[in-house]
Amino acid sequence: MAMPINVTSTSNNMDTLSRNELVGFINDTLVLNYKKVEQMCTGAAYCQMLHILWPEKVPLKKVKFGAKLEHAYIDNWKVLQEAFKRLHIEKDIPIQRLVKGRFQDNFEFLQWFYKFFTINDSGDHDGYDAVALRGGAGNAPAPTRSPVKRAPVKKPAPAPAAVSNVKKSGSNQNSAELKRLQGEVADLNAAIEGLEKERDFYFSKLRDIEVICQEKEGDELYTDFIAGIIEILYATEEGFGPAEDEVEGEPEIEDVEQEEY
Repeated sequence: MAMPINVTSTSNNMDTLSRNELVGFINDTLVLNYKKVEQMCTGAAYCQMLHILWPEKVPLKKVKFGAKLEHAYIDNWKVLQEAFKRLHIEKDIPIQRLVKGRFQDNFEFLQWFYKFFTINDSGDHDGYDAVALRGGAGNAPAPTRSPVKRAPVKKPAPAPAAVSNVKKSGSNQNSAELKRLQGEVADLNAAIEGLEKERDFYFSKLRDIEVICQEKEGDELYTDFIAGIIEILYATEEGFGPAEDEVEGEPEIEDVEQEEY
């Protein structure tokens, strides 16, 4: 296929598709089941969309379609970034913003990508088996983190016929209040998901550092340096130590470190 036609994002040249239409376009093309724009933050779908146009430029085997953590998302975006470089696609990818899963950043990039794809798509990919090429992975959107379960809302008992008219006046107010509270809960769940992803990302980095330190233990050249790092890693603060009911000295070092982080 020919080299890509570059697209500059402006309000004048961007198609005004809704968020649902854009997600539907991705789902139809790749046989996915994404529910919202924010799920594009994994970067995996973009890699395969580009693979449709230039299969020899995108190493699809490197793409993690089941990615659930931020550092895995970054790996996917780097695959896409390298493909952009090979194809001379003039588009900066704001990886650090996209992997956070915020709507606006992902919506803007998806709008640009839709325009880019449709301009460069020859339509000659009827035989492209998206599911088979990704090994059957990613048919459902990769979960970012399990959201906090909402407590079930108990349905009120039906009012007696004699007083039903009296209660109607307050039902609309109750319904509006319930919707407002449900919206607040949804916002809190989204915030918790983001915090959990960030926590897991930094914990994995600390764990990698710990493994390196353990590998270098006993090496006289690094003794003082490693000891300083280990001291920082295992340092505790009030409120962040092991649970009070744990027997002192019983847990392994790795278990204590997991509790701290």
